[in-house]
Amino acid sequence: MKKSLITLAVCASLLQACSTSSVNTTAVDPTLAGIMAEAKTADARLVALTDQYIEETLPREPINALFLGDNRFNHLWPNTLSAEFIAEGEAISSKYLTAVKQIDRASLKGQDLYTYDIFKGNLEQQLEGSAYPFELLPLNQFIFSPHNFFMQLGGGVSAQPFNNAKDFDNFLQRADGFVIWLDQAVINMRKGIDMNVVQPRPVVESMLPQIQAQLHEDPTQSDLFAPLNQAKDKLSEQDYQRLHSAYTELVDERLTPAFARLHTFLEQEYLPASRDSHGYSALPNGKSWYEFMIKTNTTLELSADEIHQTGLDEVARIHNEIREVARETGFEGSLEEFFEFLKTDPQFYFDSEEEILAAYEAVKERMAPKLETLFSKIPKADYMVRPYPPSQAKSAPGASYTPPAKDGSRPGIFFANTYNLKGQPKYGVETLSIHEASPGHHFQISLQQEIEGLPKIRSQNFYTAYAEGWALYAESLGKELGFFTDPYQYYGKLDAELFRAMRLVVDTGIHAKGWSREQAIDYMLANSTMARSDVESEVERYMIMPGQALSYKTGQLKMQELRDYAEQKLGERFDIKTFHNLILLDGPLPLPLLERKIKEWVASA
Repeated sequence: MKKSLITLAVCASLLQACSTSSVNTTAVDPTLAGIMAEAKTADARLVALTDQYIEETLPREPINALFLGDNRFNHLWPNTLSAEFIAEGEAISSKYLTAVKQIDRASLKGQDLYTYDIFKGNLEQQLEGSAYPFELLPLNQFIFSPHNFFMQLGGGVSAQPFNNAKDFDNFLQRADGFVIWLDQAVINMRKGIDMNVVQPRPVVESMLPQIQAQLHEDPTQSDLFAPLNQAKDKLSEQDYQRLHSAYTELVDERLTPAFARLHTFLEQEYLPASRDSHGYSALPNGKSWYEFMIKTNTTLELSADEIHQTGLDEVARIHNEIREVARETGFEGSLEEFFEFLKTDPQFYFDSEEEILAAYEAVKERMAPKLETLFSKIPKADYMVRPYPPSQAKSAPGASYTPPAKDGSRPGIFFANTYNLKGQPKYGVETLSIHEASPGHHFQISLQQEIEGLPKIRSQNFYTAYAEGWALYAESLGKELGFFTDPYQYYGKLDAELFRAMRLVVDTGIHAKGWSREQAIDYMLANSTMARSDVESEVERYMIMPGQALSYKTGQLKMQELRDYAEQKLGERFDIKTFHNLILLDGPLPLPLLERKIKEWVASA
């Protein structure tokens, strides 16, 4: 599978693979066999081989390295779309899988057993994913599509450092790689046209203005100049002038022409060939592709029909809770009328971007002293609240989170979307802050970066159902943390949970049941207070990220199920801080392994 963070956990078990003297390494890659032979103990083999895997794959995934605090590859943007790169990735996965299969799993225990299962499972998943042509759909309208993400990096609103001349030189070199990548994207999308693997028409229509925004007659108007202008006092005059000239040349002679070629292709060739269908079921082998994405994103063996029904059931349950909140506020109308009241009454909306950002800063300040009531381990890293860059805000979600630098040089960033004031209601502020910041994504990811004692591959691992499941579970902790005392803020919590429940219905509807974009939009508008602009953005996100939206509610339901199980079994012996430590402090786990871990704890207690 052509993915990045998922691959990182893969190599951990391998090290243990050679922990017994009877291991047959004749079929193992000679370099790996040598590493196995040199290590004196099983633990040493595990660490050595894991580190070897990381060293081999990080240059291929330099953005991962950047977010992990490893700046050695800040000059790289590999051509991940080329046939050679893809073939090399499959070869790497195959050779590590061959090695891990030499391990006697029965001889492992504890964390080593978790590492083995994670490693082998991720390798197998990568190879299974190679059956699907992800490389033919390299671009979309989402905020993290490479053409948008590159501008975040270069614009100084993400992890790319711009502290000295070397940093700027690194990015100039990275930009040259990105230009090659963009041209390869056009080649691959042209191949996708021939193979009937193309994006839906609304997705392409949303991309065109994003690309158009990067076509500058005056190169100095590019967002890429922002970090250079801000760093003028840090640079010598000679370096500043040299870099200013180099940036001007980059934007004027290479980057803008590359974006122009892409725009022309999208407008003249790709848009006419784009599809009127909206789900993966319409693509060649699309049913199987979507089933693979369900398994990848949820880490569970679930069918689309099961997930769809769970979503319908959850929507009905949450609607009933919202009716109770409406009665608590004194509202006497129907659920639909309550939704309309919340959508239209000015009291629920901010008047400016500044007010939105100030509200999130206020939640941050209130939350900090409350965390110790439920957590014994608090992350060292801080986070800051920022708006999305204007050129990206229209297609961005309501909020997102960028992790801190692992070395502590940069805090995390909580991006709030201030593009549409009606898209950021006041009643959603507490919940969204809890989800994206503390104790949600910022909390979980920062602790993951600070873990000591596990193989690197465990702390660098990623599962969407774990990360997003945790963030949604964290929302449910709001009352225990002293939030949601205002019934409208508690409605905000229910509204956010309703949003994730609707995702189960809509994602499976689009990709497994033949729903159109319009059907999905109508369903979400009828069942929530969401603004149309947000609904359209979300539905288009589901269209191009099949299965990803399933991970939130699936992960939350599993974590809540495990908490309920532990509380029931342990009674007065249940300790919430220990439970949270078990989830957070051993690195991300696929949900089946997380369940095994919690049940082992309960049994031992």
